Amino acid sequence: MKILTTIKKVVDVELNINVENGAIVENGLQYVMNAWDENAVEAAVQLKEKNGAETTLVSIGGGEDNTKIIRKGYAMGIENGIQIDDPALANADSFVFARVLQKVYEKGDYDLIITGKQAQDTDNGQTGIILAEYLGLPCASNVIAIEVVDDRHVRVSRLGDAGTEILELALPAVVTVSDSINEPRLPVMRGIMMAKKKKIDVMDLAGLGTTIDAVGGGALKSEIIEFMVSEKRSAGQKFEGDAAEITAQVVALLAGEAKVL
Repeated sequence: MKILTTIKKVVDVELNINVENGAIVENGLQYVMNAWDENAVEAAVQLKEKNGAETTLVSIGGGEDNTKIIRKGYAMGIENGIQIDDPALANADSFVFARVLQKVYEKGDYDLIITGKQAQDTDNGQTGIILAEYLGLPCASNVIAIEVVDDRHVRVSRLGDAGTEILELALPAVVTVSDSINEPRLPVMRGIMMAKKKKIDVMDLAGLGTTIDAVGGGALKSEIIEFMVSEKRSAGQKFEGDAAEITAQVVALLAGEAKVL
């Protein structure tokens, strides 16, 4: 089995992010691997360990930050890495990313594509599902478990609206994983050192045999207009005393200030 895992560089949301004039202030930002993509990488590595799968990851974007997250995937246990580095993709949307990933898939003839359910910068949760549609492959989203049935089938559990759903997918297929699927491993020192020496296959759109217009870059279906800082919540109110006193205070506020009673 050949597995392709997609990863994305995102802003480290643990840090303070500042917005000025509708744009994120780049100075001082740090970038990390998208959290859900770490779960996707861990899922791929576990399938490699249990079933002898061949694992490859792909990241779209240039620069040292993208190189670092690929090497983190190597340190976690991924075998091969592809970096799509083309400045024409700077403003790409989910549809364009999906078209680029389609080209990567077609060059590698993979059996299973594993993506994170969403990216923590946009929270769109679209690319993996759009990719499955472009490829005409079965897709399961919000997956919390993956089990290999045989060479041509996997069984997945996904969080549905009414509980856990169990599906069997014919390969090739696409799955997008929830952060509930696993706890991503911390790379050990030996893995980190070996990852520094591994080759990354870097290519642009021409190397994929396509152009920015062919993947939809000339007619984006969505774009980010501006970023806005969310309104700060006012501090909550703390109630002290015994149950009767607290109840009286809450009722008084609901009737007097909130006017819901």
